[in-house]
Amino acid sequence: MNETLLQALALIPALVIAIVFHEVAHGWVALALGDPTAKERKRLTLNPIPHVDPFGTLILPGLLTLSGLPAFGWAKPVPVNKWRLKNPRYGMMAVAAAGPASNLILAAIGALLLGLLARGLTVEPEGLLRYGLLTLSYFIGINIFLALFNLLPIPPFDGSHIVEGLLPEKAAVVYDKLRPFGFMLLFLVLLVIPYFFPGLGIVERVVVPPFEWAQRQFLTLAYWVAGG
Repeated sequence: MNETLLQALALIPALVIAIVFHEVAHGWVALALGDPTAKERKRLTLNPIPHVDPFGTLILPGLLTLSGLPAFGWAKPVPVNKWRLKNPRYGMMAVAAAGPASNLILAAIGALLLGLLARGLTVEPEGLLRYGLLTLSYFIGINIFLALFNLLPIPPFDGSHIVEGLLPEKAAVVYDKLRPFGFMLLFLVLLVIPYFFPGLGIVERVVVPPFEWAQRQFLTLAYWVAGG
């Protein structure tokens, strides 16, 4: 099988699972804290179909992978009404944190499974075993990336809701006004500035180190489970 196609077949299911659990985690925590909006709209399901955004969940990640570029994507956001939460301010912090937390838990589970699958392996894996190891490796990386990416303190990412809850009320109101410009700010910081000022090394110095550090921790866990 073509190596790039194998990578796409390993990456897409891993990405779908990571994104679906991320969104459902938001909805379950919101429900626990008083907001049944996601339940009412039948979004508290692990069935990926209601959560899949055809372009963001399937087409874009597949195209990026086949092009040899870093893959990312998104799902349809689970609806949350902060004013139905028992404590809107701190409830939104918990709801926001639930998504990244679910991804870190999934990364840990992936590391355990990777270690068990690789346990006793002494030769180059082939066939289904190779596909399984590759899928779990992608699964760990994707979940780490989703957790860290969504913790960015840029609206509308989860990290912005956490920051908003920590700020004094007046500062939170001002901060919330940045929400319509969030994606523009992200585009500026991660794409425009690095392109025109590569010497600043924003991606290399700010984005990559936390990801690589977290990945090492989970792969160390996998190595330990494998008996290394």
